[in-house]
Amino acid sequence: MNRDDLLAALDIPASAMVNQRVPKTLLVKNGAPTAGDKRLINEGIEVVQWLAALKATTIGVPEYRDAAREYLEIAVLQADLRTGANANRLSELMHRAIPYPVFLITQQGNDFSLSLAHIRWSLAQAGEIVLDGNMVISKNLAGMREDIARAFLKELSLLVQPRGSLYTLYQGWMDMLLALEAARITGTFRVAGSTEESEARREALMACVQLEKGINSMRAAARKEKQVAKLVALNLELKQLEARLESARHRL
Repeated sequence: MNRDDLLAALDIPASAMVNQRVPKTLLVKNGAPTAGDKRLINEGIEVVQWLAALKATTIGVPEYRDAAREYLEIAVLQADLRTGANANRLSELMHRAIPYPVFLITQQGNDFSLSLAHIRWSLAQAGEIVLDGNMVISKNLAGMREDIARAFLKELSLLVQPRGSLYTLYQGWMDMLLALEAARITGTFRVAGSTEESEARREALMACVQLEKGINSMRAAARKEKQVAKLVALNLELKQLEARLESARHRL
């Protein structure tokens, strides 16, 4: 799978295409809270293209408004990142900088990633927009197993995603991305049957990440430990973490 496959799978109509370059000054002004972030944008991004504007007038999907957010458009962006740049942080900064939910494709070297993040009104500052929850990102997509990639791409089309509102459309894509991340672990791409199942999958994925970090850290500590009693305790705790990890994987 490459990023051209990904874009083609969306079935974006010509009426929605924009194909305009996004100046880094816009990203720095709206999405860089620290001097380090500003430097990261200026030094880590080669170019950003605003590929498409998905809104009621271009794709026929209604706008969405409630007390927490307003989705008037979904922006489809493509960014080329320089080698060695912090791709996770740059993706988050771009999501923060654009005042719409973003379908963000980032290319770095021979590989590419896809990320999505809901947004909402800030509770601290009127009129400001902040991320709502954690960004969902799937990296190393070029190396995705072919059968899983095909199943994922088949589900991305605007023609098969929920079209009740721009919010439900964006959530549908987020559910697909969570299904893709789950497939890395289970070996099977399976679409969640409900919003509740998708949220449970998201929580299970987060648990898997944290438990794997804990297991790796504990294994490293066990390799260095010389005292038998402490080694026994570490191995016992390691088995408990491994059992919790297996339980989380079953929830995917």
